[in-house]
Amino acid sequence: MLIRFEVSNYRSIAEGVELSMVAVDRDREAARDAPRLGESLLTRAAIYGPNASGKSNVVAALAWLRHAVENSLRLWEDRIPLEPFAFGPTQGGCSEFVIETTVDGVRFEYVVELDAHHISYEGLFHYPERKRRRIFEREGSELKLQRGLGALSGTRELLTERTLALSAARRFDEPLVTNFAREVLNIQVLGQLPHLSRAGGIFPWWGSYHHKTDTFLWFDGLENDQQLLVPFVGKGEAAAGDEGRDWSTLSGRQQALALLRLADLGIEDVVIDRQEFVSTDGGTVTQRRLRLLHRSGNESAPLDFAAESEGTKTWFGLIGTVLTALRAGSIVIFDELDASLHPTLSAELLRVFQSPVTNPHGAQLIFTSHDTSLLNHLNRDEVWLTEKQPDGSTRLGALAEFAGERVRKSQNLESAYLHGRFGALPQVDQTEFLRALGLIG
Repeated sequence: MLIRFEVSNYRSIAEGVELSMVAVDRDREAARDAPRLGESLLTRAAIYGPNASGKSNVVAALAWLRHAVENSLRLWEDRIPLEPFAFGPTQGGCSEFVIETTVDGVRFEYVVELDAHHISYEGLFHYPERKRRRIFEREGSELKLQRGLGALSGTRELLTERTLALSAARRFDEPLVTNFAREVLNIQVLGQLPHLSRAGGIFPWWGSYHHKTDTFLWFDGLENDQQLLVPFVGKGEAAAGDEGRDWSTLSGRQQALALLRLADLGIEDVVIDRQEFVSTDGGTVTQRRLRLLHRSGNESAPLDFAAESEGTKTWFGLIGTVLTALRAGSIVIFDELDASLHPTLSAELLRVFQSPVTNPHGAQLIFTSHDTSLLNHLNRDEVWLTEKQPDGSTRLGALAEFAGERVRKSQNLESAYLHGRFGALPQVDQTEFLRALGLIG
C-alpha cells in the first residue's frame, strides 16, 4: 500500500508537495492497520481544487513515475521526457520523486532526482526491522549495492546516464527489487489524465475507453484464469441477483457482472459472440462483438456496445481496472472522477474501495474531483486541497490539518468547503469580462 508520495519541480509543482495515505482517524473501514508501521493506511484519497490549480498534476506525477520505472531502460535513449516547473528558481534544476509503500508489510522508500538529460541520484531502501537499510544507491554512474545482492551485479552493465537503476535491476531475480517494482508497475490510471506515449510524448488519454479491452477479458471466458480472480472474503451486499452471496465463490465473470449491475443500468448480462462480414478484398472476416443485454419489462434485448451511453461505457470500461486492483491490492488513479461518472456511481466506487468485504487487500483509489457531494462520503483525512500560488505553482495541503488548525471529525465537509472554510475555491471576478464587452467603463 502507498504510504506517501512526494514530488517537486514537475509541471505546475515547484517546491515539494506530499500526498500522505497515513490515517488520522484509525478506527474505521477505510483505514487499514499496518502493524509494522505502527500506523493505519487509507484506501481512498480525494484531491479538490479550482481549475488550473494543479490537482491533476499531483496524480500525473505518480503516473509519470510508474511510466519511468517501466520504460526508462527501453525508451530513454536521447532524453528523459520530463516537464519541469517553467518559472522561478527551480527552472533548469532537477526534479525529485519520492514514493514510500509497504510490500508484504515492510516499508520501502524509493528516491530519484533527475533532469531531462541525466539521473543525478537514485536510491531504494527498506525497513525490515524499522531501521533503514540500503538495497541500492546510485550517484551519477556509480552504483552501490547492499551486501548479499550479487544477483543485481549485472545492473551496472545496463546503466546509462538516462536509465533508472530500478528499471535495470528489476530485470534480475532479486525479490527485494522485483516485488517493489511490481508494486509501482501495478499502478493503473483512469480518466482524462495526459499520458506518456512509448516515444515519451504527452497525449490526452481517455482511460475509460482504453480499458474497455481489460474489462472484455473478464467477460470473455477467462474467469477460470486464477490471475483474474479477486479473492473476496466474507459476505456483503452485491448487485441485484447476487444479494447475500459469498463473493469468494463468484467467478471472475460473475464478479465483473455484479460490479456492472451495481450501477443499476438495467443490464442483465454481457454477450460476446462472433460476427462475420465481407472485407474490402472480398474475403470473410470474423470479429468478436460485444453487446450488453438490457431488460425491459418481461423482455430482454442485446444492444451493441457502440450504442450505449457514455456513462455506461465509462462504468463498463473501469470494471477490469477496478477488479484487477482489488485482486492485487494496488493503486488506481482516477483523474476528474466527476467528469466520467454520475455522482451516484462515484459514491458506489468509493464504497467498493472502503469496504474490507470488496477490498480485502487494501487497494487504494486516488482521485481528483470537483464534485463536492462526494465529500459527504469521505473522512477529513481522505481529502486534499490544491491552490494556485501567485507564482503559478501548486500548493497541496491536507484538509485534516488545514492552515494548522485541525478540522473536526464531525465537520460537514461539503458545506464548509462550499462556504470557503478551507479555501481552494475558484476566485470569480467578472470585471475584465464585462469591461471587454463594453458593459462597464
